[in-house]
Amino acid sequence: QFQKPIFQTFGMFLGMCFGLVMHCLVCWFRLPFPGYTHGAVNTGGTEFVDAKSPTSERSRLLPKVNEASELPTGQPKVPIWMFFFLAIPAIFDLAATALCMMGLRYIDVSVYQLLRGSGIIFVAIMKQHVLGHHLYRFQWCGVLYNVLSVFLVGSTAILSEGEKKDINVTDDSEASTGTALLGVLLVLLGAFVQAMQYVFEEKVLNMDIPSPPLLLIGMEGLWGTIFCLIVVYPLVYFLPGDDHGSYEDPFNTWYMIQNSTQIQIFFGVYFVVIFGYNFFAVLVTFLLNSVWHSILDNFRPITIWVTDLFIYYCISKSFGEQWTIYSWIQVVGMGVLLYGTAIYNAPNAGSVPLDGKWYALGLDFSSEYDEIRQVEEEKLADEEFKARMLHQKMGSSFFGEIPPSLA
Repeated sequence: QFQKPIFQTFGMFLGMCFGLVMHCLVCWFRLPFPGYTHGAVNTGGTEFVDAKSPTSERSRLLPKVNEASELPTGQPKVPIWMFFFLAIPAIFDLAATALCMMGLRYIDVSVYQLLRGSGIIFVAIMKQHVLGHHLYRFQWCGVLYNVLSVFLVGSTAILSEGEKKDINVTDDSEASTGTALLGVLLVLLGAFVQAMQYVFEEKVLNMDIPSPPLLLIGMEGLWGTIFCLIVVYPLVYFLPGDDHGSYEDPFNTWYMIQNSTQIQIFFGVYFVVIFGYNFFAVLVTFLLNSVWHSILDNFRPITIWVTDLFIYYCISKSFGEQWTIYSWIQVVGMGVLLYGTAIYNAPNAGSVPLDGKWYALGLDFSSEYDEIRQVEEEKLADEEFKARMLHQKMGSSFFGEIPPSLA
C-alpha cells in the first residue's frame, strides 16, 4: 500500500509551485487578474495609479506626473525581501501539517476532522486582536454556529465508529486516555498554527507593499518544497518507523512511483487538484478575508460525505459511505453550517439577518446592520467624490497636458 503522508505534503507544496509560472505569465502578458495592477498606457505624460498599488494616500487620489515615458506602466516591482518573507506561511503550513499528523496517530479520523474545524475560532480571535479588524457580534454568532456544525458532523463519525467497536475496559484504558489527550492537544495546536497561516496570508495580501496572490501561492510552494527536501525528509528517514525501518522512506517512495503507472496518474491528478484548492483558497483570502477562508474550509467534511454517498449508491458499493441512522445528524450539521454562514454574511443579499424574528431565535443586532449600511453609504459617496475630482483634473495643464496656446 502507498501510505506516504510526507510525500503527500511534499506533493502539495510541489503543486503550489505552479503559482510562480502563472505569476510570470500574468505579469509578462499583462493578463487581468485579481491583485495585479498593470496600469494604463501613458500617452499624455500622465500615469494613473491604481488605488491598490503601494503608493502614498495622495497618489491614490491624484494623477502622478511622469514626463519621460510613454510606455505602459507595469505591475509594481516586488522587493527582494518579499521572496524570503513568504517563507513564513510555508513554515506555518508545514508545522501545522506535522502537528496534525502526529496527533492523528493517537485519535480517530472523525475526531481529527472535528478538531480541525475549530480553527475558525482561532482565526476570528487573531483577526480581531492581531490584525485589528473588528468583528461584529452577529459575525461571532455565525462563527459559533460554524463550530457547532463541525461538532455535529464529527459526532456522527464518532457514534458510527462506536457501534463497530466492542467496549472493553482493560488495564490499559488509562494509558489510552492519556495518548488520546495528547493527540487532541497536538491537533488543536496544529489548528492554531494553521489559523496563524491564514491570518498571515491576509496580512501579506493587504500590506502597503502587498504580495500578488499567485506569487504568494508559488513562493509558499517553493519554500515548502525546499524545507521538505532539506529538513523533513532527512528527519523522517532517520526516525524509526514501519516503512523499511524509517518513519517514511523516500527511496522506497521513489521506487514505488517509478514502477506504478497508477500511482503516477493519481499523483498527476493530485498535483492539479491541490494547486486548484490552494489557488482558490488564497483568492478567497484576498477577495474576502481569512475568516471566510476558514468558514469555507469547514464545508470540506460535508462535501466529502455527500461525495461518498454518491459513490456508494451510484458508482460502486465497494467504496464510499452508506447512509445510517446517524446520517440525519450530518444533515442537521449541514443546515447549521449554511445557517451560520448566512448569518456571518449579513446584511448582504442572500444572508440571514438576526433582527429579532423567529429564525433569529430572539437575537436582534439591527443596530449593527444599520451601522454597516451607513458606513457603506459614506464609502460609496466618498468614492464618487474622488472619481469626480479625478475626472475634472485629468485635463489640467498642471498635471502634464500642454495648453493649446503652447502646442
